[in-house]
Amino acid sequence: MQQPIEKVNPVVRVWRFYRDGFRAMTVGRYLWALILIKLFILFFVFKLFFFPDLLKRDYDNDRDRAQAVRTALTDERR
Repeated sequence: MQQPIEKVNPVVRVWRFYRDGFRAMTVGRYLWALILIKLFILFFVFKLFFFPDLLKRDYDNDRDRAQAVRTALTDERR
């Protein structure tokens, strides 16, 4: 007679799958560290140096910034 299969939440099953997979990695840990460092550089460092906050620079308060965004989104000339 077979044992009944335990019904486990699919999220828990996915979590266990990845957890066990990452435990068994050797080279993969190094590669994931490299990926995380690259993502940090892309999102944090580039944001700081290459994408200034134009709304904060051009407008004094949140009301003016919100109006500028609404105007840009609803402008039919674009």
